Amino acid sequence: MKQTLLAVRMLLLAFCALGGIGISYAYPMLGAPWVVISVALLLGGLLILVDMLLKGFSLRGLSALTFGLAVGILASHLISISPLFEGGDSQMIFVSRVGVFIFMTYLSAVIALRGKDEFNLVIPYVRFTPERVEAPIVVVDDSCLVDGRVSKLCAARMLGDVISVPRFVLDELSLASVSDAEEEANRGRRGLKTLSELRGYEHLEVRVFESDLSPTQSREDKLLFVTSSLKGRLLSANSALIDRAEQEGVPYVDMLGLSKALSAEVSVGDSLTVKLARIGKEDSQGVGYIEDGSMVVVNRAADLVGSSVMVEVESIIPTSGGRMIFGNLLGEALPN
Repeated sequence: MKQTLLAVRMLLLAFCALGGIGISYAYPMLGAPWVVISVALLLGGLLILVDMLLKGFSLRGLSALTFGLAVGILASHLISISPLFEGGDSQMIFVSRVGVFIFMTYLSAVIALRGKDEFNLVIPYVRFTPERVEAPIVVVDDSCLVDGRVSKLCAARMLGDVISVPRFVLDELSLASVSDAEEEANRGRRGLKTLSELRGYEHLEVRVFESDLSPTQSREDKLLFVTSSLKGRLLSANSALIDRAEQEGVPYVDMLGLSKALSAEVSVGDSLTVKLARIGKEDSQGVGYIEDGSMVVVNRAADLVGSSVMVEVESIIPTSGGRMIFGNLLGEALPN
């Protein structure tokens, strides 16, 4: 992309130089050819500078600006033809009309840009994907990315073809990843790692939603607003946010509920095969995990860490992140 822009800018300067040569020969009275060419190159450079200053200015912002300018021009015209300008000095009337035109167009453009997200809800901006065949959009928050299981769901093609990450969520994860607090830094790095995995799936499109929302709004308000404006679904592992989405009628997918629904049925008395990964809180316990991420605590198995063992389920305790399974060792260690 950068190389393409560089080529286009160089081509623009070349056209400016050729145009300057042509103008200098067509209108010799303008001065020496090098002066005309220099002015043409200066104008081209000024245009490139404006282009660089407008970096990040989106189609959404352009549509809002156009709408604001149109409203400002219409309003200034209505004021100019009002009885306020029927009598008086012609020069004063002209200056007043110019002032009204500048004031109204500027004010309308600024208001439209500041409220461009609300503007999109009233007059949706043009999208390049036809509306009838537009892919479903799933908006993910930081809790979902930190959880990490969204990557497995996308790998199994259980979610939509478009994943949208609000810019403020990405900024929060980036800021957390360089935090001095180790737990906060690990949380940020996990979220960014999950996002990197999502971008690696060929069947999935990951978009960063650029939105200038008020800093006074809470994170929950921002996420619900972005989801509504994109007409998508919110994917979150935050139970409080899910409750808000349900109350306000925003479509959502409960990450924890989905994970529980996909978990294999395990009952007291069942037998499991689990590979022990570490020692538990008590010296005699071994801890492992089954495929759905549930923790399995095995009694009298601390010396078998690193091996796969048969476990008889003794009890199951639900937790906010899923469930914990406690069991007793059956038989000897299985071959890995």
